[in-house]
Amino acid sequence: MKLSKQTRREGRQLFRCCLAGETLDENRARQAVAAVIERKPRGYFAILSYFQRLVRLEVARRSARIESATPLSAQLQEQIQSDLTRRYGPGLSFAFTQNAALIGGVRIQVGGDVYNGSVQGRLAALQESF
Repeated sequence: MKLSKQTRREGRQLFRCCLAGETLDENRARQAVAAVIERKPRGYFAILSYFQRLVRLEVARRSARIESATPLSAQLQEQIQSDLTRRYGPGLSFAFTQNAALIGGVRIQVGGDVYNGSVQGRLAALQESF
């Protein structure tokens, strides 16, 4: 669905109203959506759809998924958390998972950024080079 400039502008304004500093305030977002639904301005469904997209992107940007072939020690988990917090700022949510298909190493995804230091990733890169 193609959105008009006005719809995108209103969706961004709605999103900015829901920010507390640099983080999304869930309570403000709920209140903003309720106010738009109550008011029902022209094209409100498209505005809310675009707003939802912005919220999804923000949530993905503030979450880090760390996969490893074996369980990571608590010290290594803390080191990864502190490094990612330093790089992306405070307020990240972390999810540590195991994935035996990685064979070895670690794969980190924060929003659209992917850091693949796994053996599986290196083998895939080697295969593409041939």
